[in-house]
Amino acid sequence: MATTMTTVDGITEIVMDHPPVNALSVAGWFELADLLTAAGRDSEVGAVVLRAEGRGFNAGVDIKEMQSTESFDALVGANRGCYAAFAAVYDCEVPVIAAVHGYCLGGGIGLVGNADVIVAAEGTRFGLPEVNQGALGAATHLARLVPQHRMREMVYTAEPLDASVLHGWGSVSRVVPHEELRDAAMEIAAKICTKSRSVIRRAKESLNGIDPVDVKRSYRFEQGFTFELNLTGVSDEARDAFVEKRDARFSS
Repeated sequence: MATTMTTVDGITEIVMDHPPVNALSVAGWFELADLLTAAGRDSEVGAVVLRAEGRGFNAGVDIKEMQSTESFDALVGANRGCYAAFAAVYDCEVPVIAAVHGYCLGGGIGLVGNADVIVAAEGTRFGLPEVNQGALGAATHLARLVPQHRMREMVYTAEPLDASVLHGWGSVSRVVPHEELRDAAMEIAAKICTKSRSVIRRAKESLNGIDPVDVKRSYRFEQGFTFELNLTGVSDEARDAFVEKRDARFSS
């Protein structure tokens, strides 16, 4: 289990590889944030490609870790870790190209929604199953990928969308066969790297500055409701049911 980083010809490639489903632990989210920040601070880097090995891009937080940890330490850690990683994508000083395959769920939406460019493998599914786990969050980032009313439907139903639909809306740049995914992301990164490093960095900073939504503050607002749900106990029941592979028994 590891997230690795390599840099060749000005392109930093960050690869998540956390079997079986690329659900990141608390430490994993903070590690990813640190790598993204370090890549952006390297003056030789012109672009970052963020991708994953295994069955899918990212399945969000490690719910099993959360349920096996006493008190709320893992819950608080996961919330802070996700916040740090999502912010690190957004604040990375160079463009981040997300190369997504299989599935992009929960925390994966936070990463991809804050990326600058998205390419996806055919058949990739994007979704927020948070309500199934008694949580909320990353609707801020989903709203950057899909229209407002579809975002609401996806949050309420926890149903995912295929990459081809997002491509039709323009939020996914390319949909390619899985075996061509890395090359497609690298091609875009290489094109960016032909530009002046200084100009691209100022372009990233300026585009963040004109965003109509403060994504970090918006996401933090969402997280507050997750904490509220945990105080009621409904979230614990939802996560226990997930770990025990049964239907949740909700009293409200």
